[in-house]
Amino acid sequence: MLSGKSVLVTGGTGSFGRRFVETVLDRYRPRRLIVFSRDELKQQQMCDRISPQVYPAIRYFLGDVRDRQRLYRALDGVDVVVHAAALKQVPRCEYNPLEAIKTNILGAANVIDAAIDRDVDRVIALSTDKAANPINLYGATKLCADKLFVSANNYTGSHPTRFSVVRYGNVVGSRGSVVPVFLKLRGQGPLPITDPRMTRFWITLEQGADFVLASLQRMRGGEIFVPKIPSMNILDLTRAVAPDSPTETVGIRPGEKLHETMVSEDDARHTLEYDDYFAVLPNPAALQFHREADPQGGKPCDDGFCYTSDTNDRWLTVEQLREMVEEEGGIAN
Repeated sequence: MLSGKSVLVTGGTGSFGRRFVETVLDRYRPRRLIVFSRDELKQQQMCDRISPQVYPAIRYFLGDVRDRQRLYRALDGVDVVVHAAALKQVPRCEYNPLEAIKTNILGAANVIDAAIDRDVDRVIALSTDKAANPINLYGATKLCADKLFVSANNYTGSHPTRFSVVRYGNVVGSRGSVVPVFLKLRGQGPLPITDPRMTRFWITLEQGADFVLASLQRMRGGEIFVPKIPSMNILDLTRAVAPDSPTETVGIRPGEKLHETMVSEDDARHTLEYDDYFAVLPNPAALQFHREADPQGGKPCDDGFCYTSDTNDRWLTVEQLREMVEEEGGIAN
């Protein structure tokens, strides 16, 4: 799918970006694979591991999604864009709301305009479960970005560009995960947990990269793709990472939910369910169009359906959680 193509990844030095780049280089032979990010140190560190001398297709392009002109230059001749750049630390976004808006919303608008004007073929943007029924600023900015990417399909005109979104839950090996915090405090005292009832959707970086690649192949434009992934309970995670450490309940932080949602009841009215994912469509008319184009495809969700981490029918055991964390290198032996 990506062999012979020029691919650009915004936020390419982040946790997902690095794994996605590694996966593409392992499976495909892209003509160019451009890492677009603003941190020169992270680019140098990534270049030391994935060098252009070993991988001639790789390019490292300094830039910020806030800078429209830089994006226009970076997207020259690009076929596929994976938009992973974002400010995503909930407390930092709450304290610096305008900075989150500039990157997550205005930066998304810049990516859209540059992609259309440069005749990019496909753009897929990474979202988050926090964008469904958001209660914090980060979730609100990502919901707005999702709307921008979905609506962008309405004004591409004669350009070939199509836009879709991928939405999934907490990533095991990403920066900001609670796992490194628990590992650091293991054996030093009680582990702080917000609420023993708290649940989250759980996915690995590898699974996230695989789902983005699959969504790139199946996208028609306008979908929000949601993988069917398991949930976990926060107490089970502490037992997996630090089984001998006690826990201390510290209370839910501002902007934090007890449980997460990936398909809300309102969105479910125009959502198709497949064997291993959901496709949230822009409106009921789009759902009908997809059904007519592919009558053997997904089925509409039942009235009143919602996909939440506490009502999920798939749950990770303590042993499965430990295996997932170990696979991502999160538990040192």
